[in-house]
Amino acid sequence: MESVGNNKGDIWAARPKFRLKTVSGRILETAAVPLIMGVLNVTPDSFSDGGEFFRTDLAVAHARDMVLQGADIIDVGGESTRPGSIPVDEEQELDRVVPVIDELSAECDVPISIDTRKSAVAAAAIAAGAEIVNDVSGLRHDPGMVEVAVSSGALVCIMHMQGEPGTMQDAPRYTDVVADVRKWLESRAEVLVSAGINRSRVIIDPGFGFGKRAEHNLEILRRLEEFHQAGFPLLIGTSRKSTIGEVLGKPAAERLYGTLATVTAAVLSGAHILRVHDVGATKDAAVVAEAILRGRGWRK
Repeated sequence: MESVGNNKGDIWAARPKFRLKTVSGRILETAAVPLIMGVLNVTPDSFSDGGEFFRTDLAVAHARDMVLQGADIIDVGGESTRPGSIPVDEEQELDRVVPVIDELSAECDVPISIDTRKSAVAAAAIAAGAEIVNDVSGLRHDPGMVEVAVSSGALVCIMHMQGEPGTMQDAPRYTDVVADVRKWLESRAEVLVSAGINRSRVIIDPGFGFGKRAEHNLEILRRLEEFHQAGFPLLIGTSRKSTIGEVLGKPAAERLYGTLATVTAAVLSGAHILRVHDVGATKDAAVVAEAILRGRGWRK
């Protein structure tokens, strides 16, 4: 009997390959091991590591450590978007992230991403050295965000989120979560391209844990390959999320091994960027998963 659709080498060969060019000229290749985006929460209340890196010096030191462990991108955020979170004002968010980005851009040779929904924060972060805008609202929360993205030339990550962080987990519903989310991401990407953002600068994120129940998140991960049909680099952020906690019955601090299972699944389905808290462990898991896909050893 002929085997169909289970050749991991064919999956790797068919996975879309992208070269992402930042405004500084850095090239991010997605053809090898997926890129690792290290999470740097400069917040007192993020769901997993809130408060650990709230001071600028602690945040910068942690970013240095993540780069040494193999991070390809550092994603700096100053506002928690965990379920039930309360928004922070613009000035407070600026005070949290800009000093960190100023220091990191001067000493770290990896691109910096700003995780924000506010155009003024994105603009200030870009002026300080950030090269990627990672907006959980898909550039919908603040009407000025599209213009910042167009004028700056920054790479843009658009994420799917049903609702707002404060209420998104109240009653999420989908007809077919994968089809619905993919259709929304494709539509939103086309809106942004029409507004003047070059298609080569767009990254998509299905929004694991944002307005989705555990069964929705697991279905997205199970059918992740379907998102390649959209034609954009695919970012996945499963790190320490509540779905892992529901499956294991463990708090955020004890979800590393569960996270690595989701990372492996994402790599085997062709994810291009992995947004995680635990960079070193994720890098090891990604390298081994990529070797399984290719059928031979591989080291970036």
